[in-house]
Amino acid sequence: MSESESAGSPGSTGSGRRLPRRLLQLYAGLVLYGASAALMVRAALGLNPWDVLHQGVAEHTGLTIGLVSVLTGALVLLLWVPLRQRPGLGTVSNVVVLGLSLDATLWLLPEPRALAVRVPLLIAGIVLNGVATGLYIAARLGPGPRDGLMTGLHQVTGRSVRLVRTGIELAVLGAGILLGGSAGAGTAAYALAIGPLSQYFLRLFAVSGEGGRSPVVARGGPRRRTVLGR
Repeated sequence: MSESESAGSPGSTGSGRRLPRRLLQLYAGLVLYGASAALMVRAALGLNPWDVLHQGVAEHTGLTIGLVSVLTGALVLLLWVPLRQRPGLGTVSNVVVLGLSLDATLWLLPEPRALAVRVPLLIAGIVLNGVATGLYIAARLGPGPRDGLMTGLHQVTGRSVRLVRTGIELAVLGAGILLGGSAGAGTAAYALAIGPLSQYFLRLFAVSGEGGRSPVVARGGPRRRTVLGR
């Protein structure tokens, strides 16, 4: 499994006692992640790389961006099979809940035109994304499908997680731009801010009593760990 053994098993005493909190964190985080993506869509100043792709595909298919996100997540999950990655509850939930939350928030949120409204929406979306990432990853119930792809390729190729992740996101971003997805200042701001924000909120929402270890992650060896995102 691509999460560290330090995450604990659902059957362990400590993890079992904290399972309700972990489930709450997981689903709150996934719902907020979808909402944060919707805020960035409404800001229309640039999306994160995967949502640039989702938006581009949506433009060409007539599907909603949330439904494209669900379908993309399912397709990426199929790539786990040859990479020998194993999904958890959080993995499957990630595929479905993010897209539904994204579409629901877009339905509720009107499209602003004034830049004075769009810039705060962008900032709120990025910060909320960091909060959501910290919540659902700290729950330790399985990484997102895109993270499993990253860690699986890391294990198969022997390349660093950073290099593999950068390569995947550049490829996704390039494809999304070619399809007409929205990339811009918001994309750059997201790239710069999401790492520090996620790290802060991972610490804030870490479930206590697990030996003080990181709630996260992928391992490339006995001492190498990295915080995962979506």
